[in-house]
Amino acid sequence: MTETVVLPAGKKIYFASDFHLGIPNETSSRIREKKAVQWLSSIEKEAAAIFLLGDIFDFWCEYKTVIPKGFVRLQGKLAELSDKGILILILAGNHDLWMFDYFPKEMNIQVYKEPLSLQLGNHTFCIGHGDGLGEKGYKVIRRLYMNVVLQKLYAFFHPYWGVSLGQYLSRQSRIRSAEKKFLGEDREFILRYCKETEKKKHHDFYIFGHRHLLLDIPFGNSRYINTGEWVHHPAFAEYDGKQVMLHKLT
Repeated sequence: MTETVVLPAGKKIYFASDFHLGIPNETSSRIREKKAVQWLSSIEKEAAAIFLLGDIFDFWCEYKTVIPKGFVRLQGKLAELSDKGILILILAGNHDLWMFDYFPKEMNIQVYKEPLSLQLGNHTFCIGHGDGLGEKGYKVIRRLYMNVVLQKLYAFFHPYWGVSLGQYLSRQSRIRSAEKKFLGEDREFILRYCKETEKKKHHDFYIFGHRHLLLDIPFGNSRYINTGEWVHHPAFAEYDGKQVMLHKLT
């Protein structure tokens, strides 16, 4: 995509992550999906762009002509907003790494799998999901998931077995408690990544998900912001051209 997004007067840019649609059960996921759709409707008039920072689904796997069933309300709303000219980008997370061409072709929503460095309005941003940025053990697993040969071999599974296996593996790393603990600035791997990146190139804001914690941490002339998760505490970040603010949904 272009490295600059113009922010028209009166418009805003929104960020959210980690809806994890699919867990812990169908009923709660449907409630969460409807809440996400209501949120998207509420920001529709003011949104110039919406960044979904990964793990929107607790498991997502695309075959050439097959996608996992469910969550059509969210997909329909995203398609509607995209058709209205709102820029929507997905920064795929560790639970939805196997997004390929479905969202770009069907909804004109581009999918990225590495952090982006962008100029949004008057500020510079580094934006991503956050997986693999210092998690040594997970880096090996991520390389396997991203391996094209292994992806093609996996595609030989019938979707019934392929999706079932993927959902099982995804449940093994799902959210297990209502809260995750802040590890301290020295041990928070995404924050360490931000600080290392800042040494090479300045960004005003670093916005990520993955940690399932609402965080707003200044360092130097920058801020690291994490948008949390929606299973327990739905929240989002909003940029109005001057500042980034975190908001909780009741």
